[in-house]
Amino acid sequence: MATRLWKFLNTDIHEFFTAETVKTGAESAKAVLELAKTLKEQGQSAKSSQLAPLVGQISSLLDVLNSPLAQVVGSALPFVPIATSLLKIYTDSTKAEPTLEKSIALITQEAYLKSFMAMVKLPENHALLEKIGNAPTSEAVEQKIKKLGNLELDDTEANKAFACFHNSKLAEEFNAVLSAKLTAAGLGETEATVLSDRVAWNTHQYIHQAILDAGEYVKPLAELLRNGGWKEQEKYQSIAKYLETQIQPKPLEPVFDEQFAFADIYVPLQAKRIQPGADQEPVGLEQWAKDLLHDDKKSDHVLFIQGSPGRGKSVFCRMFADWVRQHEHPRWTPILIRLRDIRTVEKDFEQTLRQVIGYDFAKNDDGWLTDSNIRFLFILDGFDELLMQGRSSGGLEEFLKQVGLFQENCAKNPEKGHRVLITGRTLSLEGIDRFMPHNLERVEILPLDHALQQRWLSKWGHLMGTDKTLAFQQFLQDSRCPERIRGTNKEIGLAQEPLLLYLLAAMYRDGELTIEMFADTSVIGAKILIYEKALDWVLTKQRPEWLNQELTELKIDDLRGILAEAAVCVVQSGGECTALSMIETRLNDHDSAKHLLKEAKQRLQENPIRNALAVFYLQPSHKTQGAVEFAHKSFAEFLYAKRLQEFLEDWSKPGDRRRNRYYIDDETMERQIYNLFWYGGLTPEIVEYLMELLRNSLKFDPVRLFERLERFYLQWSDGEFIDAPSDNLPLNTYQELKQQNITSGTRQVDIYAGLNVMILLLELHRYAQFQNQLQDKITFHPCGQTNTQDFEKERLLRIIAYSNSTSSDTFRRVVGRFLCSVNLSHARFFGAYLPQTNFQNANLSYADITRVGFAVVNLKGVNFTGANLSRTNLSQANLENANFSRANLSGANFFGANLKNISWDKQTKWENAQRLETAVNVPEALQQQLDLVLSPSTEILPLEDLD
Repeated sequence: MATRLWKFLNTDIHEFFTAETVKTGAESAKAVLELAKTLKEQGQSAKSSQLAPLVGQISSLLDVLNSPLAQVVGSALPFVPIATSLLKIYTDSTKAEPTLEKSIALITQEAYLKSFMAMVKLPENHALLEKIGNAPTSEAVEQKIKKLGNLELDDTEANKAFACFHNSKLAEEFNAVLSAKLTAAGLGETEATVLSDRVAWNTHQYIHQAILDAGEYVKPLAELLRNGGWKEQEKYQSIAKYLETQIQPKPLEPVFDEQFAFADIYVPLQAKRIQPGADQEPVGLEQWAKDLLHDDKKSDHVLFIQGSPGRGKSVFCRMFADWVRQHEHPRWTPILIRLRDIRTVEKDFEQTLRQVIGYDFAKNDDGWLTDSNIRFLFILDGFDELLMQGRSSGGLEEFLKQVGLFQENCAKNPEKGHRVLITGRTLSLEGIDRFMPHNLERVEILPLDHALQQRWLSKWGHLMGTDKTLAFQQFLQDSRCPERIRGTNKEIGLAQEPLLLYLLAAMYRDGELTIEMFADTSVIGAKILIYEKALDWVLTKQRPEWLNQELTELKIDDLRGILAEAAVCVVQSGGECTALSMIETRLNDHDSAKHLLKEAKQRLQENPIRNALAVFYLQPSHKTQGAVEFAHKSFAEFLYAKRLQEFLEDWSKPGDRRRNRYYIDDETMERQIYNLFWYGGLTPEIVEYLMELLRNSLKFDPVRLFERLERFYLQWSDGEFIDAPSDNLPLNTYQELKQQNITSGTRQVDIYAGLNVMILLLELHRYAQFQNQLQDKITFHPCGQTNTQDFEKERLLRIIAYSNSTSSDTFRRVVGRFLCSVNLSHARFFGAYLPQTNFQNANLSYADITRVGFAVVNLKGVNFTGANLSRTNLSQANLENANFSRANLSGANFFGANLKNISWDKQTKWENAQRLETAVNVPEALQQQLDLVLSPSTEILPLEDLD
């Protein structure tokens, strides 16, 4: 039988029967407050005769909303367990236990009001209370509140309200009343709906608390909670602790070593949608995320944010996580995870989440993701940092598949309404972009436009003063300031990148930037100059040189050296974090550094390395004890490139002519190569920094360096190092890594050392092609120089097979993006699998590339003259401007390939060429020659469907 929310008290408890009836809204609100006051003062000992007149004037406890909200919040109501007290009185008076419906009817009213009180008392809602707190209640709202008293609750609805209040009929009715009250008081309709919804989501924990307080007086419910009730409350407490310690402080953390916080200079970012056919108009990143979070039609989509280094991805994550905490919790509970902190990507994404969060609510509750009363927003920052070497994972592609599947499952399961937002560097998606989950709602962060840059500068002005900021603005607007710094419509300037804008502004503030510094500088050159200035600024200006030396007992040059070695360790460890012990081991290999550190340690009576690293933008790792990390990945990449520059310059120095041919002998150089390059592969960012540094170096002899590296490469590819019977460098390096608990293997060490040297040779080859005096002196052919005894047609094929012996994709993953302009004429690497690589402008003339997997490869401008491409897979490859003169294309697969402006001749063999009719931009002459009826395909197929 259905129960009315309040009236059963009058009918079941004879003492409560009264002729009093509900009169005006103000009187009923007053009655609720009087009832609360009486119960607070007298508790169970309150006489029924005192309570009866009050109970009779009330239609429900929500009658209190007839009063101005400020009066309600300031009353005793939040501190009084009205429902619990009335249930006790009910049991004592009737000598019977209240039914489930009656218990829930009372408890939900009290819990909902307590949830509302808690919500409006949050610091972020103080302004809201001031705005609407004294507004009177309209007659229309009074009628809605009064109507609640007629609401009936049956057993089914009572169970729903107990199990998941925010999805119940009670929540719907209570929210309608509260929204009407808030809207009438002056709140916007959307704001009122959101706040009411949050109150409903928050009510569940107050229901549990009320039942625990009532104990034996609500036995039907107490039995349900007997085993799990306290655990439920502990879970809510654990979540509250997490939000308080891990989310709330994030915007208030200092920017590097400044006296201001991220919130002080943060400006909302803009982004562009990158789905095919999507609107290309910029969108506000925050609003885009908010809209998607509330879009039930896209509940199966992952919010996917990509961007270049320094675009503000991580700062957005910390700011948005706290916004969700303030404005959405508990209907959405933000969980912020730096993906660099994941040590192992489990096969089950849910298990990965449990491990990385580490708080009790995730660790000690097997059902933490199937509680329909809690929805998490998982904010995963830095998917590019999952590519760290040594992690037990199936790679970024597999991880993203897990995330996509998790989101789909959450959308299908009403108990798992969670959402995922993930960010990372755009470049790390190269090669896997086509195989990512289909349910990603993708945007890319745009550089700061003029309006956003001005907003940032306005905030900077509040911190630094108007005069300094105006001077910096004039610096950026000065016609002498290079376009590469300030940006143009065609080119993104450094000052449009949030991180670099800060560095520019800070250095200008400290007198470290002038117009004259940027004359005739390339984009990467300007960036290097800024990082150079940033390093010098931090080491000498941000703290006085004497203070740095006092803190570390080391001179500036010594500090530079330690930071460079730390960067080597960080990059070798795969990202931004490395064990302090690894840095110490590396420094102890250098006699001069070892001696300096020993003396400094004696004077400081503590580890000087920690102090030295703290001077620059390094900090203790949040997750790994005894580890340090760069505050921004770009610092590590730049410093690592600087250290590589020093090694390469030393390797190219001549010796004293009489005793030594080289400044660094072959044996030492080979050991240094393995010591530097044993890890997973040089990144494009590091290579770009390195080549620009070498281009401007006076200590760099490119010819001598090329000759030495090529000799090492040929020896490596012949297996001389891995097969050495004694002083085996790959084995020695592996054993050193093992002592530092670094996961690797002898073959892995050898493979990566050789492939990284191959990358350097490819880059030197490309560099020489633009230097007239070097074109004939530096020509790299991966199979050895043609017409010499070193030339072996199948050398590259052997290298690919050897590289892929530990992982089937190693060669493509490490070297694939550096193969543009490579010279592979007359090479034979038939059957090689090289999808999604970059061979732009390569020379493949007379090469045997039969059955090679070139699907989705950039082959733009490649010279295929005389090459054998029989049965080669060119599906969806970009062949624009490729030269097929005298090439054998019989049986080649051209599905969806781009044939724009290709060239061929009468000797080109097209017999049995496959799927040419599906190619795009097929020259009209070729259509006529082969009598083609075109049916071009623009469909993007998964790689496995193209093999």
